[in-house]
Amino acid sequence: MAREAVDRTGEMEVFTAAIAHGSFSGAARALGLTPSAVSRTIGRIEARLGVRLILRTTRALSLTAEGQAYLHGARRVLADLDDVERAIADQGSPRGRVRVSAALAHGRLCVTPALGEFVALYPHIVVDLSLTDTVVDVAAGQADVAIRFGPLADSPLMARRLGETGRTIVASPDYLARRGTPATPEALHDHNCLNFNFRRAEPVWPFRRDGRDYALAVQGNVEANNGDTLVQLACEGVGIARVGSFNVVDHLAAGRLIPLLEAFNPGDREAIHAVFVGGANMPARVRVLVDFLAERLGDPA
Repeated sequence: MAREAVDRTGEMEVFTAAIAHGSFSGAARALGLTPSAVSRTIGRIEARLGVRLILRTTRALSLTAEGQAYLHGARRVLADLDDVERAIADQGSPRGRVRVSAALAHGRLCVTPALGEFVALYPHIVVDLSLTDTVVDVAAGQADVAIRFGPLADSPLMARRLGETGRTIVASPDYLARRGTPATPEALHDHNCLNFNFRRAEPVWPFRRDGRDYALAVQGNVEANNGDTLVQLACEGVGIARVGSFNVVDHLAAGRLIPLLEAFNPGDREAIHAVFVGGANMPARVRVLVDFLAERLGDPA
């Protein structure tokens, strides 16, 4: 039975090569066989199945409906076999491509600076990094690793905690000189508050006064889908923004932005996780990248 299974895999390879190259001779050259050996192999498959898979002419090969079905299944089996063998090989020397999705600001400020060290440690791994605040579907194969902020939805994915961050309300000295500095959260009603456009239809900012947490609705005339844009707008004096603390550390130190209403900061924190498909077949390249991020990033604030 084991020998038969191995032979069938070899037959599938011959069959898919014949279709890919468009001829028995082309498949023979690619596989190091003779054209007659390729013909005999395909004839053996057809005899076992009792159907015609390929229609042969002097110029080309064409598939029957049964041949199309066999080709689809053969490609799937061979791809699965390649994945298994690659996963096993990766255990010794991680290699291959890892697709990583990270938020624009966090990816630029925290993830990207760490990648030079990672690729030096693992020169056979290609890191395919996409920075976007759009949530990609890891389970559907849109990325191998995605870095997420806040509570995680229930899913079959695995998660590894990378740290956490808070939020800070900021404005530029120029804006505050023109519009005044709000002394209480309620004073924000007289200011242009810049918001994310994907958070909620009624944007609110959380505050704490005398030990009581509450939310305050704010309004502004610019919204954006990423923290980098809001920070840039705040630096240019357009308005007041509430963004991840990691995103404004350098701006605060340089005096380009001023923290506001810290006495009313509720101290809310967002956990940062790397999410990925785990399990026994998790490639080593994904595992070592997640381990590296967990070790290097820590708390980005």
